[in-house]
This record gives sequence, structure tokens and C-alpha cells, in this order.
Amino acid sequence: MSTPAITITRLDLQRLERLLADPKNLGLGADALEKELARAQVVGHDEVPAGVVTMNSRVFCRDESTAKEYHLTLVYPQDAGVEGTVSILAPVGSALLGLSVGQQIDWPAPAGKLIKLTLLAVEYQPEAAGEYSL
Repeated sequence: MSTPAITITRLDLQRLERLLADPKNLGLGADALEKELARAQVVGHDEVPAGVVTMNSRVFCRDESTAKEYHLTLVYPQDAGVEGTVSILAPVGSALLGLSVGQQIDWPAPAGKLIKLTLLAVEYQPEAAGEYSL
């Protein structure tokens, strides 16, 4: 499984650590997220490049095996469930966090299949838009 270098904001890290401290969020998704957070480079919210996936970012990505394209918004669990959203606790959610445009991830899909996903664009990033309270 490929694990490219990732960057996250200090504010996202604090919010995600609070999320992980809640016992109702324990499980496989939490373990994967903890691993991602442990290897991330942490920067201030005003230092994150615009092409990096942060919480509440809307991204455009492609499945390299099928050429299917996705528009996804990375959200907290309570905001997931709407079409086009992906929870940070879902495997693809924690894998997307901190990625830069052009990087690829291996996304574990149902039935043990691995999907190679390429990040084509960050269509919206709260930090780049000056929105730090999302």
C-alpha cells in the first residue's frame, strides 16, 4: 500500500484528536486515522498549500483502474451520509487527508479489492478560502 508524504494543519490535528478521544468513534477507522496523524507534517492553517486536502476540502480524484472520477468532500462523521461526502473515519477519508494534488493512494474497497486513487484537484479548501471555523 502506498503512503505518500502528507501535510495537515494544527487546527485539523486538534479537532481530529478530540474526535479520536470520544469512545463512540473507536474502531478500525480511528486506528487508520491515528496512523495517518502520527506520520503527518503539521503546519499552521495559514501555511498549508492550496493543493493539500484538509478537513472540509472538496476534491476531484480518479480511480486509475476504471478511470471513474469522483468529487468528494472530506467531512467529520456527523456530516457524512450526504452524497459526495466521505467521513474522515472511512478508509478513503483518512487516506485522503493531507494528500497533495498529483499524489496517489491505495484505497481499500469492499471485497478486499484495492483501488488506486489519484488526486487530480482540490476544488475547495477552507484555509485557502480564509474559512478557519469549518
